[in-house]
Amino acid sequence: MQRSAPSQHGFSLVELAVVLVIVALLTGGLMLGLAAQRETVTNQEAQRQLDNAKEALLGFTITNGRLPCPANPALANGVVGAGLEDCAILPSGHGVLPWATLGLPETDPWGQRLTYFASTKFTTVLVAGSLSSFTMATGVAPDNAGTANVKITETAGSNIASDLAAVVISHGARGVGSYTTAGTMIGGAAGDEAENADADLTFVAHTPTPDFDDLLTWITPALLKSRLVAVGKLP
Repeated sequence: MQRSAPSQHGFSLVELAVVLVIVALLTGGLMLGLAAQRETVTNQEAQRQLDNAKEALLGFTITNGRLPCPANPALANGVVGAGLEDCAILPSGHGVLPWATLGLPETDPWGQRLTYFASTKFTTVLVAGSLSSFTMATGVAPDNAGTANVKITETAGSNIASDLAAVVISHGARGVGSYTTAGTMIGGAAGDEAENADADLTFVAHTPTPDFDDLLTWITPALLKSRLVAVGKLP
């Protein structure tokens, strides 16, 4: 007597489609989670770089009795003078962080230079025989003209930080408003991000949004003066 062949059961097309959809959803969720983690880590790295830049600026001030001037943002990497402070060509105090002068990396984690503003009240070259280019009264009203302010939005009426000696900016993953290593500005900055790229005395800092991912740090006159008092360069 012949035995019937065992029946075979496989996945139907509908079952396969359901499995594929589930795999796609799980994979997509995993990729989104990894992307978010990478973004967090990169932002943390950028913030550490800003913190290091702040300490380097303070160290320069302790050594030289003044803040460094910005570097010329329009000079490409490798051109003579790129990354060096340039007080003559940047009288407004706006440019990029003088990475070569400070011995720091040229770019942030996204490959863009850090924007840097330094009030000329604190970058003036020292007069022969003096220990500091500024006094305890510099940057304090009524001698606060030419210092910077930070707002929470470009239209905010009040400041979250006022009369600042210096501001350093990483323009984030979007990069709009920053300078590349070729010495060109990345266009497209608008709204709050435009405020950090328009070379005036107002800057914006707030939590990231889809239209804003700039990171900032700043230096107050009081902090500069306290460092110089500690080393005996201010009374």
